[in-house]
Amino acid sequence: MNNVKKSSGVVPLVVGKNILLGLQHLLAMYAGDILVPLLVDASLHFNATQMMYLVSTDIFMCGIATLLQLKRTALTGIALPIVLGSAVEYLASMTAIGNNLGWGYMYGGILIAGVFVLLISGLFANLRRFFPPVVTGSLITLIGFTLIPVAFQNLGGGDVTAHSFGNLNALILGGLTAIIILVFEIFGWGFIKQITILIGILAMTLLAGILGQIDLASVNTASWLQLPQPFYLATPKFEWSSIFTMLLAALTCMIESTGVYFALADITGTTLSTADLKRGYRAEGLAAILGGVANTFPYSTFSQNVGIVQLSGIKKLKPVYYAAVMLLILGLIPKVGAMATLIPKPVLGGAMLIMFGMVGAQGIKMLAKVELNTNNLIIIAVSLGMGLGATTQPTIFQYLPNTVQIILSNGMVIGCITAIILNVLLNRNKLS
Repeated sequence: MNNVKKSSGVVPLVVGKNILLGLQHLLAMYAGDILVPLLVDASLHFNATQMMYLVSTDIFMCGIATLLQLKRTALTGIALPIVLGSAVEYLASMTAIGNNLGWGYMYGGILIAGVFVLLISGLFANLRRFFPPVVTGSLITLIGFTLIPVAFQNLGGGDVTAHSFGNLNALILGGLTAIIILVFEIFGWGFIKQITILIGILAMTLLAGILGQIDLASVNTASWLQLPQPFYLATPKFEWSSIFTMLLAALTCMIESTGVYFALADITGTTLSTADLKRGYRAEGLAAILGGVANTFPYSTFSQNVGIVQLSGIKKLKPVYYAAVMLLILGLIPKVGAMATLIPKPVLGGAMLIMFGMVGAQGIKMLAKVELNTNNLIIIAVSLGMGLGATTQPTIFQYLPNTVQIILSNGMVIGCITAIILNVLLNRNKLS
């Protein structure tokens, strides 16, 4: 009888902890995800009704995509603590196609890209021998460090062209967010140390609200219910040049996802097999297909959530399942989902600074296990240099063809390609 009483009290406590851990994952990725529909709208100019559908359904589809990746089946699911969101790598291609050819061709390209990822998942997974620790460590370091400018952009207020960018209020909010997280990391205990990101974000959002820096208009105007509808915005159409640019973006996503997979595998102590990688790629391919049908976006892994897994020390899947369910709920109830948009960008920037830095540190940790001979040092130095250079100065490629720019302007991709090529040339005797 005593055992029953004890267990009945423990279960709600465990569920409550998992909900908080899941909420931490959700808040970390939420702003980054809704940024994609906002940027697409800035170019394609959806009306208010279409935009409400796009944002709500996108959040709902993030939940679906995350569940596809979490649950291991015979065909899909890498079963690592991964959160999926709108793939920003497709943004340039989507807006260009939508403006020049129409929304239908944009969604047709998304559908074909998803099918493409499904079809080549086996081939791509079999290339794992080209991703030894020196390559994956370099890529994961790049994933973290190339995102630091994004953190600083949010820290300053989000819009670098605005006169208010970098104002004192923004710096105080963002700086205090980072300080709170660090204080709880240093002096916290038990479960508190596992939710430091959540504590920092919620505490400073509350302070911003008290100071009158939060606008509730988005919550007031949002509806109570929004259901996904197939082909709500446009019926898919197909054209070869638009498809080709989408396929390039798909390959970019697969390369980046590979780095995230290996980072999480290293953190969780998991050995990834070729079959695991296949299921991971297939899950993202299927998510892109569903995004095309629902008229949203392709979906891929979110790097900031890797930092949360590292910081919290929680490597289980259950909190991410809770995050996925919360995404589904938020997507169906736009008024509730709009509340998550109230988090000030500087607050997110302060949290991102630590999360992205932790991703980069995880890459350095992997590189520390690599034999640092001359060949490997060259691979690390040149790939990091290319990746960081392309990130800070992407306009250096502005006179090249658009399809080439899509690849070269992405620092993570050009850094990874450089690392792979140099590894083949310098360590070819170790390739099996």
